[in-house]
Amino acid sequence: MRTPGLFLNTAFLILTAAIPAAGQSSPVVDGQGQGQSALSTSAPPTASAANPNPNPNPGTAAAVAPAVQQLLNFSDSEVKFDLRSLMDTLRDRRHEGWVLAAYPDPKTTRPLIGAGFSLDLPEREHPQRDALNPHPFLEPSSAELWQAAGLDKERLQKNLDRYDENLAAWNKRRYRKKITVLTPQITDEEATSLLRVSAIQSIYNAKAYCRNFDRLTESQQIAMSQLVYQMGVNLEEFDQFLSLINNDSSSSAEMQTTSEADAQYWKSVQQTLIQSQWARRYRVRAVSVIAMFDPQYLNDPRAAEQQVGAILHPAVVHQRRRRSAASLHAASYNRHSAGGARKKKSRGRTSEEPS
Repeated sequence: MRTPGLFLNTAFLILTAAIPAAGQSSPVVDGQGQGQSALSTSAPPTASAANPNPNPNPGTAAAVAPAVQQLLNFSDSEVKFDLRSLMDTLRDRRHEGWVLAAYPDPKTTRPLIGAGFSLDLPEREHPQRDALNPHPFLEPSSAELWQAAGLDKERLQKNLDRYDENLAAWNKRRYRKKITVLTPQITDEEATSLLRVSAIQSIYNAKAYCRNFDRLTESQQIAMSQLVYQMGVNLEEFDQFLSLINNDSSSSAEMQTTSEADAQYWKSVQQTLIQSQWARRYRVRAVSVIAMFDPQYLNDPRAAEQQVGAILHPAVVHQRRRRSAASLHAASYNRHSAGGARKKKSRGRTSEEPS
């Protein structure tokens, strides 16, 4: 899953240069930009076929937010996997999907685009609560990430305005049904640039969540980055998982041993996720992510996923059954045809488990 990335010359070119379109094996999600060396921002932006105007606001080129600059300085040597591997995974419709127009988040109704890129998030404070982890969180605004990807800020506002109009006219449910027929608002290359910025942010914040990130296997690093990409700040709620993943006494020198104790440790880590509501609600996605925490995942990915799938069951939605008019009529006929004799039948109560 690790392939060399693209070599870019400047800080902004990394996010604005032509990147292979979705569907090709080269684009990178959390691995799409891997292989790129650390970027220098001293040279002026360079135009490309994908973006003939890499710096739509030349006058503000020097005023790059510190958080965004950290993302621009990303180097493929910071992770064990190819950034394209993560990007290809996030682009998969079994995960975030790939939509070239603004569409509503199924839970929050907030506008998303591409592989789940949020269009209206403000810059947020995200304090580091782990005293043993010196790595801070990066939470720049959607607008800052949008511009870091080389897209014009005015286009972002136009997309948001169109989204608001569509949502007012359709409502969330109808809007989501139209996802496949929406008129594209960005190109494949632009969506890939947005995905790359977001994937790098997820890697950076994965290190803030996991103080042992550098010692994880490559598949475990991808899994951790996926969790951050999908959950964002909500990952803070997974207290038991974060406690285990940061348990230094349970980790081996490289977290790649096959000892019984090490294997049991990672099974415990997986179990904390398997028991979550997230895993039951998004089972297909969760199975693939949780399986990657198996230190032997790369030896047989399918077997690792089958092991998780065997114990992870989807959430069951219980609905009260409604008796049809025909069944009610039949029940009434049977009662009356019994010669008026009324016999009470004991019925066992069935309890419904909360979903």
